[in-house]
Amino acid sequence: MTTTRTVLTIAALTLREASRRRVLFALVALTVGLLGLSSWGFSRLAAESLTSGEARLTASILLNLVMFGYSLVAALGTAFLAGPTLSGETESGIALSMLARPIRRSAFLLGKWLGLVAFGSGFVVLAGLAQVLVVRVTVDYWPPAPATALALLAAQTVVLLTLTVLLATVISPMASGVVAVGLFCTTWVAGVVGAIGEALGNDAVGRVGSVSRVLLPTDGLWRGAMNAFQDPSAIVQFGGADEGAGAFPFLSTAPLTATYLGWAVLWVVMVWALAAMSFVRRDL
Repeated sequence: MTTTRTVLTIAALTLREASRRRVLFALVALTVGLLGLSSWGFSRLAAESLTSGEARLTASILLNLVMFGYSLVAALGTAFLAGPTLSGETESGIALSMLARPIRRSAFLLGKWLGLVAFGSGFVVLAGLAQVLVVRVTVDYWPPAPATALALLAAQTVVLLTLTVLLATVISPMASGVVAVGLFCTTWVAGVVGAIGEALGNDAVGRVGSVSRVLLPTDGLWRGAMNAFQDPSAIVQFGGADEGAGAFPFLSTAPLTATYLGWAVLWVVMVWALAAMSFVRRDL
């Protein structure tokens, strides 16, 4: 069996295993609940006496708020799925029986990672698309770049999942999930603090957000997704990018640059390489 076929086989098995875990039912339940609640909220918004511009602006901001909820649900799901999927098989001896065959550990890890990426990013894209359609039906708002926004949400999931895989090679499954979600939330808070610092003209506080987005690109990708979801007039309505609009946690003042997207890709490659090195050296 070639390495490529081995990787794809392990990825397919991982995807099948993930679809059978209880975490999938939890994700579906949370998604359905969030869709139902947001549908009711957006329908109430449509019943208000708002001008078309006011309704579009309000829907735009609320959509970013709801999408952050999906982002958090995806973070919880992938973080607590990736750790047990990898560590559980190594601790139970299943991985050892598979690796006894002529299968390289790096190929085994890559297959696991690809399967989890397909699962996590697929969930985020489908849930996000359903939410966008709900907003379109209830308040007739369609984001300016929904495909870009959903792709960036999926990329955010890939970043967090890769970090969780690295952590799962060195610590317990539960600890890897807790640490990954903790870092995800910490980076988001640091991003908000940094945006407030930039709005106040405090360079030292403003660098908090910039540094955190480099160390863990989840918040940077989330801000790019928000910019693609929000109405283009939102920043102007909140006073402009130079007048503090960026301090609002559910507004993004600018799209992502190609340089930052390149860094996010490089970050994933480097962290995955660290995970592979750690897994290869691990005593099974």
